[in-house]
Amino acid sequence: MLKSAFRALGDLFSPEFRSVLFKALGLTIALFIAVLIIAEMLIASFTHFSWPWADRLVEVGTGLALLVAFFFLMSPVTAAFAGLFLDQIAERVEERHYPLDPRGTALPASRAMLISIQFFIVVLVVNLAVLPMVFFGVGAFVLVAANAYLIGREYFEMVAMRHMPLEEARMLRKENSPTVFIAALLPAFMTIVPFLNLAVPLFSTAYFTHLFKSVQASSA
Repeated sequence: MLKSAFRALGDLFSPEFRSVLFKALGLTIALFIAVLIIAEMLIASFTHFSWPWADRLVEVGTGLALLVAFFFLMSPVTAAFAGLFLDQIAERVEERHYPLDPRGTALPASRAMLISIQFFIVVLVVNLAVLPMVFFGVGAFVLVAANAYLIGREYFEMVAMRHMPLEEARMLRKENSPTVFIAALLPAFMTIVPFLNLAVPLFSTAYFTHLFKSVQASSA
């Protein structure tokens, strides 16, 4: 696991991976800036109080609320965008570290997009459900555990699906569920660290590509 993590970290900051990282981050930041601008324009258009300070207060409050939303949603949104580049990352990891192994087959673009959207929705719903627990002191632990399960399940299966049918990928993940869950605790912890969580999807793709190769070798 540690070997896979260090390898994935090295992959993430290598020149050939950097461009993909910047694309995913750029799309995420551009989306949130656009949402922030549109929301501010709508608020300015539809809120007209008799007191200028009230209008200003609403605008500032909306901006702060959107910044909080940005912090909370940046990870699942980046994950959705990263799904578009998953095959590129996995392929480069395989080329760099496993040149003698059979190459995986890229998922069809429509399939990759659908999986990304489904993952975004599930992560968003789970995180919103867990969010109230943050105020009771156990929220952070529950959030990390929930995200570890989701990240381990989704990324391991997505990487495995490049090499086998979906049902076989799910079976392999279930057979190694303790290993996958424990491994996923690292990227799950990263999801609660501001700005670091932007790199989680691409790091997880490289990380679970290495983990899949390790599990596959031990199962052979």
